[in-house]
Amino acid sequence: MEPSQEKVPGTSYRRDTTTTHQAATGQFGRIMLFAGSSCEALSKEIAQELGIPMGQHERLTFPNENIFIKLKESVRGQDVYLVQSMVTPLHDNIMEMLIMIDALKRDSAGRINLVVPYMAYTRSDKKDQPRVPITARLMANMIEIAGADRYVTIDLHAGQIQGFFNIPGDALTAFHLLSDYMLEKDIQDLTVASADLGFAKKARNWAEKLGAPLVVVEKRRLFNSKDAEALTVIGERELIEGRSVLLVDDEVLTGGTIVKAVEALRERGAKDIYLAFTHALLKDTAFERLGGLGLKEIITTNTIPTPPEKVLPNMKVLSSAPLLAEVILRAHEGRSVGELFGE
Repeated sequence: MEPSQEKVPGTSYRRDTTTTHQAATGQFGRIMLFAGSSCEALSKEIAQELGIPMGQHERLTFPNENIFIKLKESVRGQDVYLVQSMVTPLHDNIMEMLIMIDALKRDSAGRINLVVPYMAYTRSDKKDQPRVPITARLMANMIEIAGADRYVTIDLHAGQIQGFFNIPGDALTAFHLLSDYMLEKDIQDLTVASADLGFAKKARNWAEKLGAPLVVVEKRRLFNSKDAEALTVIGERELIEGRSVLLVDDEVLTGGTIVKAVEALRERGAKDIYLAFTHALLKDTAFERLGGLGLKEIITTNTIPTPPEKVLPNMKVLSSAPLLAEVILRAHEGRSVGELFGE
């Protein structure tokens, strides 16, 4: 009988489905998966993909706001994966994550793997002003000191942040997941637009994969202001006028940058505008801003949970669970993760 295979979403890899996804016990014991408060739904999806039960723990918050974690089952000698995104309430979730790592370490887990679909403070990755911290490095230090042995994350704001960690990790990307979705649409007159100069290199990967030309929206952020000013679009007008445009970025917070970018593209005659990004932070009036732009479609992922009542009618939320489950399985079995992306 020919083996049955299925494509792992967001990759070029096809896995064998004639065998169970659940890994055999390895040098670190069996896989145990725990969910932080910010990632309960995503963690359950990952557990379903792996065919394993969720790890059990309880959390209490005392009147003095101190967080207390108690594991409800032993993790001694096991390969433990803790899933927690650094999202609102941000510092509460960060402290919960660190305390859970400590609890796992003190219960003698064989290996502690921190899965952080979205990592906060990654924009603070250098001293670009006098007398400021490098908070991304501080975050890496805290994760290591708490006791994590490995980390997994998706679309770091800057790749060099990997160098802040002294523990091994897998810095994944949702690029394949998002771009495969756009490929299926087979849009013939598509142009890719980078939301800013900093994302231009990654936007080039989008353009190459989709076989589309690239333009870049140039913006300027004044000092530490949260508001950005879009100045111009770098690229020939005929690459935009009367064409469908895919605007790409890594994350959207307030939507201010996207609003200005869409305005600049429409001024140059863009027809249908699509928006694709990995992390849907979407704070303040972001939902109202995006909802009022008249975008053809908004494509994002569930690295950050979006309440169902806030999902816009034209928003498609792709699940990162199959990708994370496959990476967890490969890490547990000591197999290549790069193979998933043809590396």
